[in-house]
Amino acid sequence: MNLRVQPSDLELAALISSKICHDVINPVGAIHNGLEILDEDDNADAQKYALEMIRNVTAQASARLQFARFAFGAAGSAGAMIDLGMAAQVSHGFVAHGKHKLNWAGPAGYMAKDKVKLLLNLISSAITALPRGGEIHVQITGTMEDPSFALRCKGTGARPPQYLCDFVAGNPPPLDSMSIQAYYTARLAGNVGHTIGIVKDGADIVLTARPQR
Repeated sequence: MNLRVQPSDLELAALISSKICHDVINPVGAIHNGLEILDEDDNADAQKYALEMIRNVTAQASARLQFARFAFGAAGSAGAMIDLGMAAQVSHGFVAHGKHKLNWAGPAGYMAKDKVKLLLNLISSAITALPRGGEIHVQITGTMEDPSFALRCKGTGARPPQYLCDFVAGNPPPLDSMSIQAYYTARLAGNVGHTIGIVKDGADIVLTARPQR
C-alpha cells in the first residue's frame, strides 16, 4: 500500500483535529440554534421542538466525540489494551444517529489498542461506502493477538469507500480533512501488520483487514 509522502507529526495532528472538528461542528451548531429558539420563541410547540432537537444533537455530538477518542485518540497509555465490549458500544453509538445500522459479531475480551483503532476506522470507512444508508455487519475472527476483521456493507448504492480505495490501490490522494481518515486507517493497518482489502460481492462491499502472511 503506497502512502507516498507522509505528513509530519504536526501536519498529521492538524489534519486529524480538522477531521474531528468537521464531524462535530454541525451538531454543536444545531445545539446553538435550539438554544436561540428557546430564548426567542415562547410558543409551546416551538419550545418542545427545540428541546427535542437539543437532546438529539447533544447525543449525536457526544457519540461522535466518544468514537473519535477511541478511533484517533490515545484512549489509554502506550501499549494499552481496549475492551471490545466498549469498542462495540462506542461504535453502535456512532452509527446509530445516522441512516445506518451496525451489527457486531465478535468475541469478548481485550485487544491491543491500535488493532481496535484500525477496526473503528474501518467502521467509519464503511459508513462512506453506504451513501444512502444501510447495514454494516462487523465480524471479528482469529485470536485477540492475531485478529482478522471483515465488514460487509449492505445497502442501496453501496460503493467502495473512495479515499480508502485510493490508498489500497496505491494512488493516494492529496491529504486534507476529508482524506486523512483513510490515510490514518492505512497507516494503522501497516503499523499492526495487516493488509486491507476492498471487494465487491454482489451488491455488497466487503472491507477486510487481515494479518500479513
